[in-house]
Amino acid sequence: MFILGIESSCDETAVAIVEDGIAVASSTIASTKEVFSKTGGVVPEDAARRQVECILPVLHTALKQAKMAPDNIDAIAVTRGPGLLGSLLVGTVTARTLSLLWGKPLVGVHHTFGHLSSVWVDADEEPQFPCITLSASGGHTDLWYRESHTHGMLLGRTRDDAAGEAFDKGASMLGLPYPGGPSIAKAAEKGDEHAFDLPLALSGEDTLDCSFSGLKTALKKVIRDQQPITDNPKLIHDLAASYQYAICLQLVDRIKRAYKQHPKTEVHLVGGVSANIRLRELTRHALPETTVRTPTSLQYCTDNAAMIAAAGYFMLRENKNTATEVFETSATMPLDEFIS
Repeated sequence: MFILGIESSCDETAVAIVEDGIAVASSTIASTKEVFSKTGGVVPEDAARRQVECILPVLHTALKQAKMAPDNIDAIAVTRGPGLLGSLLVGTVTARTLSLLWGKPLVGVHHTFGHLSSVWVDADEEPQFPCITLSASGGHTDLWYRESHTHGMLLGRTRDDAAGEAFDKGASMLGLPYPGGPSIAKAAEKGDEHAFDLPLALSGEDTLDCSFSGLKTALKKVIRDQQPITDNPKLIHDLAASYQYAICLQLVDRIKRAYKQHPKTEVHLVGGVSANIRLRELTRHALPETTVRTPTSLQYCTDNAAMIAAAGYFMLRENKNTATEVFETSATMPLDEFIS
């Protein structure tokens, strides 16, 4: 079954065609990273305006790359939330229009459910259930135990900022460009991650939740005490490395706690933060006895349409969506409608 996926929840505009939730026939994306690196973050109105301009060219490119016509598509999957409402509407209106014009079933997908499905995309070996999945990006940080694609339970989540947001704000404090995750990772390569002892939040609590607000405050205090830092590259590198290590250490600590509760499970790292090499290294070092999976390519860690197409397929396969229902587009949306 070929699913055409559309993702437009934030600043990217993406369309992909995926067969049976795994084989990617095409995956195209119009990125705005260079545009919003100048503003230090996404401007919602500008993002939606850009997506209106990009959506049809990206769609045509995806069909051309896959060497397919609308008749070859079996269903359409689109991100229905959460995200920036204006951006989401660009995708859902396009998807509804194509569904009517082409006479194809339409599936509304939760953005985070797309990330949870991303380790299946282009996988040589199919991931297995049960699994513990950390989904961490700029908009969410959730820890799941899953018995199938659509059955599982939420183990923990961030109590304040998402991990990706913590990277962005930390990069801003250090004078590094947006997006913060790649910028901090690059600076950290030249730094000493043990140079500064930054706090591990909630370490004394019996919880699988995360918190990054205190870590940001600690970084701000260190920067204030070390001023000026702008003319001291080594200091910036050490701060970046220490900050990255503190974020990753907290995430790995929660994964280890979850694994103790649910042993003999695979561990999946998904979302934009899963692209962080240090997070991958620390997770595999902490849990050598199990399989730790990440998306097969960095392009499937960040927002992409292939994961939405895969998620749509799994929803149809597990009868989680009739593909005929009218669904709402929402900037905020619980995931329990998709996983229960």
